[in-house]
Amino acid sequence: MEFTPAKLNTFLFFKLPSAYWSGVRVKQITTAKCVTTVKHRWFNQNPFNSMYFAVQAMAAELTTGALVMYQIKKSGKKISMLVANNKGNFTKKATGRITFTCNDGDKLEEAIQKAIATGEGQTFWMTSVGIDEKGDQVSQMEFEWSIKSK
Repeated sequence: MEFTPAKLNTFLFFKLPSAYWSGVRVKQITTAKCVTTVKHRWFNQNPFNSMYFAVQAMAAELTTGALVMYQIKKSGKKISMLVANNKGNFTKKATGRITFTCNDGDKLEEAIQKAIATGEGQTFWMTSVGIDEKGDQVSQMEFEWSIKSK
């Protein structure tokens, strides 16, 4: 699969439909950075008139997971990937359009090279930050990824 926002959004439709129907969309991806957005609406709200935390987690996890998939494909090797752990911090009600960004591509590339060189599994944490339309941080999610060369 080619790693473009359009191809990743099609992937979402078929492989992660709950994220797709909640409005999560990839806006940008490079080897170093991935950006997703999701808009607060009736379908993804909580009882407190803001975005449900799990929708934020889906958008945040996608920024990290898409980077992992992209870097694995770029390596040309067969590598398995799995979320081993996650943490979330919510600092403000998420309303309007929220943009999640992960800038941990460099950290990831290093872990993939080490997994290929040693044949041992590697774990590493990646961070995604959610910002609202006013520029305020609404949440920060961290995902511990585990990768292993097959």
